[in-house]
Amino acid sequence: MMMSEQSGETNTSDAELRAPELTLNDKAHSVIPQIGFGTFQIPPEDTQRAVEEALEIGYRHIDTAAAYYNEEQVGDALKATGMAGKVWVTTKLRNCDQGYDAAMVAFEESRRKLKVDVVDMYLIHWPFPAAGFYKETWRALLKLRDEGAIRVPAVSNFLPEHLRGVIDDSGETPAVNQIEAHPRFSQPGNLAFCAAHGIVTEAYSPLGHGKDIESEPVVAAAKAHGVTPAQVVLRWHTQEGRIVIPKSKHVERMKANLASACFDLTPAELAAIDALDDPHANVSADPATFTHSQSWADQHVRGNI
Repeated sequence: MMMSEQSGETNTSDAELRAPELTLNDKAHSVIPQIGFGTFQIPPEDTQRAVEEALEIGYRHIDTAAAYYNEEQVGDALKATGMAGKVWVTTKLRNCDQGYDAAMVAFEESRRKLKVDVVDMYLIHWPFPAAGFYKETWRALLKLRDEGAIRVPAVSNFLPEHLRGVIDDSGETPAVNQIEAHPRFSQPGNLAFCAAHGIVTEAYSPLGHGKDIESEPVVAAAKAHGVTPAQVVLRWHTQEGRIVIPKSKHVERMKANLASACFDLTPAELAAIDALDDPHANVSADPATFTHSQSWADQHVRGNI
């Protein structure tokens, strides 16, 4: 892989733009592309175009959520490109739809909007412990899996105590936990718990904010390998076994993100990035106390849509 001296962008042919894959510890041992395309805060009017571009570039994993209010546009892109049922699609259950019966209804709405027969991965978006429904919601996801409506039931923003709760209650362990993770907030305790239980971590906000990609170990590794700092951070994730779902509306950045698995960091470089962790550097909410409903009005007021 070569870096353009003028632009700082990585030059790579379209043939190289394919994500590595991971095998999950679910009943079917599903294989998931390790680099997905995130759609959080992409407005509905931009979503279909962005997803179509991502699919054209070579992404085969699209991540959305009911609370992003763009599932329908993701579905439109899948239909327009003929890729419905041919690429990995993840969506998530809103907090206000938790509970066994409510989750069943909400899932059908998401599936209708996505225009797919089977949703590859369906996540409980937050544990929302104040409501106390996440255990029965997990049982609903297991039922949907048993009925063939979803391939992989999984969770998001779960801390070890929430993971223990669903495991002890159902006897089944989520295959994936999607959490905030980036160099300055990598949640090593949560990562260790997931690894010990065969749970793959999926990182959202994988690049963090400016301080992550501007940190000395990241910049030094980028210079050493002739890649961008963002590519270094994404490779740090994937090399350590995490799934990543970076978001961009810019085609060149989409390409660079997908090309990030084309080099290897050294053990010393990985360790230096690991050492950046700061338990107070989160950019998202605390899952133990997050109580927003994720209704349209709630998301709109908070500036998420």
